[in-house]
Amino acid sequence: MNILVLNCGSSSLKYQLINMDDESVIAKGLVERIGIEGSVLTHKPTGKDKYVVETPMKDHNIAVKLVLDALQDAEHGVIKSTDEIAAVGHRVLHAGEKYIESCLVTEDVKKVVRECFDLGPLHNPANLIGIEAVEAAMPGKPNVAVWDTAFGGTMEPKAYLYAIPREYYEKYGVRRYGFHGTSHSFVSKETIKFANLDPKTAKVIVCHLGNGASISASIGGKCVDTSMGLTPLAGFEMGTRCGDIDPAIVPYLMKKENLTPDEIDTIMNKKSGLLGITGISSDFRDAEAAMNEGNERAKLGLDMFRYQIAKYIGSYVIALGGCDAIVFTAGIGENNAGHRAAICEYLECLGVKIDPEKNKLRGDVDFTGEGSTMKTFIIPTDEELMIAQDTMELLSK
Repeated sequence: MNILVLNCGSSSLKYQLINMDDESVIAKGLVERIGIEGSVLTHKPTGKDKYVVETPMKDHNIAVKLVLDALQDAEHGVIKSTDEIAAVGHRVLHAGEKYIESCLVTEDVKKVVRECFDLGPLHNPANLIGIEAVEAAMPGKPNVAVWDTAFGGTMEPKAYLYAIPREYYEKYGVRRYGFHGTSHSFVSKETIKFANLDPKTAKVIVCHLGNGASISASIGGKCVDTSMGLTPLAGFEMGTRCGDIDPAIVPYLMKKENLTPDEIDTIMNKKSGLLGITGISSDFRDAEAAMNEGNERAKLGLDMFRYQIAKYIGSYVIALGGCDAIVFTAGIGENNAGHRAAICEYLECLGVKIDPEKNKLRGDVDFTGEGSTMKTFIIPTDEELMIAQDTMELLSK
């Protein structure tokens, strides 16, 4: 059974076609600059050369059609017809409180996606466009919505409510939702299997560290707490996002700089974080290179990143009442041994010890040091596979 996984952004579309018999990727690709001059599709069939199509794409309907054409192309394709696609799984950012599990797309599901446009203004509209583009291109084909906020749906009110007037939660749904949920769900479950932990009681902290980053605490694969909030801006320092700050900073700067709400939102989301601290780049690799050349602002930006992560981990050990495993995943979490070592050094007071040599490895790795009170792992994330697994599970019901 083949499942097509789509992840639509405002001007992009990532996809994978996965054979669920052995969970292998048959083909994957990326469409960039949808609705913008210079639109391009890069298609990579497994075992074949990549295939690039540069053509105007005014909207996602054209992009989806080009993806399906590439998958069926006589020379570069991997299937003969769309009949070989059993269903399409879509990453959808926000469902508010309406859905906390993946589900088949219905008119009500699409209505919920629309209702959450305010909560996910960059992603939800694009996600809906992607769903409707598939419905137009492959009428009757099952579509599944896999919600990025679903993982956080198991949090208790003490974790997800903010200490503001209750009416704002009741009227507008202002609460902590959490994001990167598909990744956190996949990695927490993979950790339980990899470490042979009790699937009902395992206490796992997952550090999804990339340009956008978040941390979750879970018991038995169910989220107890997570660092992102109403939006992905909350938490700790990221590439361009400020993370948690004193809320009074917002009106203070708006008055001092005569800023509009949109302008302060842009500053916090796109001009802050590592970029704001270093003044160099939002890319952690650039900051690390500058730090190694003696740049003090780059060193400060990276020190803040590591320190804030360690604080979150420490607080989540308390939230869980102990911890079986601390896991690192995503671009930085999986690939940067220096960041992992520096973060774990802060945790030595909790009895965390690592093996420096194993910490240099890649893939599924246990880099726990001798005598450590908690296990430390590297577990690569695979959000596309998680979406495909949820899609297949719903088809089988």
